[in-house]
Amino acid sequence: METHTIHSRDNVTYVYLHDDGIFPNNARLPLLKYRAAVAMQGRDPAAAFEKLFNDNDWVGSWRNGVYNRHHYHSSAHEVLGVYSGTALVQFGGEQGVRVEVQAGDVAVVPAGVAHKRLHSSGDFSVVGAYPVGQTWDMCYGREGERPGTDQVIAAVPLPYADPVHGRQGPLLQLWSTY
Repeated sequence: METHTIHSRDNVTYVYLHDDGIFPNNARLPLLKYRAAVAMQGRDPAAAFEKLFNDNDWVGSWRNGVYNRHHYHSSAHEVLGVYSGTALVQFGGEQGVRVEVQAGDVAVVPAGVAHKRLHSSGDFSVVGAYPVGQTWDMCYGREGERPGTDQVIAAVPLPYADPVHGRQGPLLQLWSTY
């Protein structure tokens, strides 16, 4: 069974990730990767991501990495802005897609999409945030999570804006069929 389909438009790669039996993923809303979305400059490059995301109604930002075990959020979409280092992140579970990210890249992870850091440079760090009004939870693909999480994922609203490009960004175009 094919678990993902990859497409590209301009500097955005988008991937539809299908239910793999363990992780619900999100066949309706693609994972988005913006290559070199933010110029890395200044003494605090993470602050550039925090400001950009906040200005575009993605809030509750934090700084850290990506867990090294598969997990997903059923109650919120998530944006990850890489402000330092490089990593290989797997999205969609064990059969999902592996995506290389580096400083300046942004990934938008729809509710339900599993993600896990496979390996990274020692300085790998991200800023994460969530659309206004959404509160994240942590799910690990454990027995008993579903079908409850599937219902929660289906009820998560679309964000008001693209976290990088605001109200005119590709997220709104690519997620508009939702």
